Amino acid sequence: MTVEPNEITEVLNRPISQELLARDLTRLAYVAKDGTPRNVPIGFTWNGSEIVMCTTKNAPKLPALRENPMVALTIDTEVHPPKILLIRGRAELDFVDGIPDEYLRANSTYEMTPEQRVEWEAEVRSLYHDGMVRIVVTPTWAKLIDFETTLPSAVEELVRQREQRQRA
Repeated sequence: MTVEPNEITEVLNRPISQELLARDLTRLAYVAKDGTPRNVPIGFTWNGSEIVMCTTKNAPKLPALRENPMVALTIDTEVHPPKILLIRGRAELDFVDGIPDEYLRANSTYEMTPEQRVEWEAEVRSLYHDGMVRIVVTPTWAKLIDFETTLPSAVEELVRQREQRQRA
């Protein structure tokens, strides 16, 4: 099923989607080198058109993403009813010197005193002194599920079938 770019933009621009895109963690799903699925929580930032995640240069996910760059992301809430933003896309790997601004921004929502923040940044800079990798995903598909105006597709189908039975 092909999704038009304007449909993706419409989903991502909804107020609930924007709230979810302002969160600090997503779950990144990809296929590992051994062919089995992986789903890992990872910090991210949304720059208005791309999801940017940062990782170490020796992360096991990097060879897997080079081999199969197709990924799925889930950003959700922990309340009932949950709000869930599902995104699919292609990961592009960008090896950078130093610490990407996105990494520092993605971790800026954690509650730290100014002193703790200074210590944390110093630790990050010493640990990742040889740089990091930006994993950049441009959405090629997006769906928002809020259980009020939108439902998972299987549930939507059940509702449609029930309505057809009621009309018959």
